[in-house]
Amino acid sequence: MAENTLNLSKFSKDGKEAGQVEVSPEVFGIEPNVHVLHQAVRRELANGRAGTACTKTRGEVRGGGKKPWKQKGTGRARAGSIRSPLWVGGGVTFGPKPRDYSFNLPRKVRVLAIRSSLSAAQSKFRVVEDFSFLSSPKTKEMTQLLKNFGLTDKKVLILADYKATENQYVLLAARNLPGVKLRLPHNLSCRELLDADAVLASASAVQEINERYAAYV
Repeated sequence: MAENTLNLSKFSKDGKEAGQVEVSPEVFGIEPNVHVLHQAVRRELANGRAGTACTKTRGEVRGGGKKPWKQKGTGRARAGSIRSPLWVGGGVTFGPKPRDYSFNLPRKVRVLAIRSSLSAAQSKFRVVEDFSFLSSPKTKEMTQLLKNFGLTDKKVLILADYKATENQYVLLAARNLPGVKLRLPHNLSCRELLDADAVLASASAVQEINERYAAYV
């Protein structure tokens, strides 16, 4: 890109602009690779599948060992078992069995997918210095914060190190709000970044993400 720097707006707890955070355009300003994003989202969905669906074949269904009637002379169709897939209570033909749906992608592809999703979601970012202004682990405080940012009833992704002292209340304050997800900055999801209406991130989280993925450029 022609520019060497890119800035994200930083806001106060009242939702008013209070400065900027400098980030790398190679992380937050590239042209999103749609094909790689599609692969990454497919991988996340596939890796999240339990794969525990299970049906019984005719050999696994209890009963059916005796031929229900003789082969000829009854006027009825030939039948060898009451557990045939044609019968009610019989086995299932080619039904699902437990399996692993997960698959992997090369590291460079995963990194490009994250950079693409960050770039696609760049306009959604609202950066705050930290969440130390939350004085208690109360949902109403987080609700007020979202209201200040005009994010009421929106799908919001919060990126912050909720284990840090300055962010100690953000997890408890946000976890009961529908549509709000909280993630650590090193645990990004392409699907969640693309799906969110807004991304509310601490300045340290943005800096960590920037340093982590700029190292792969």
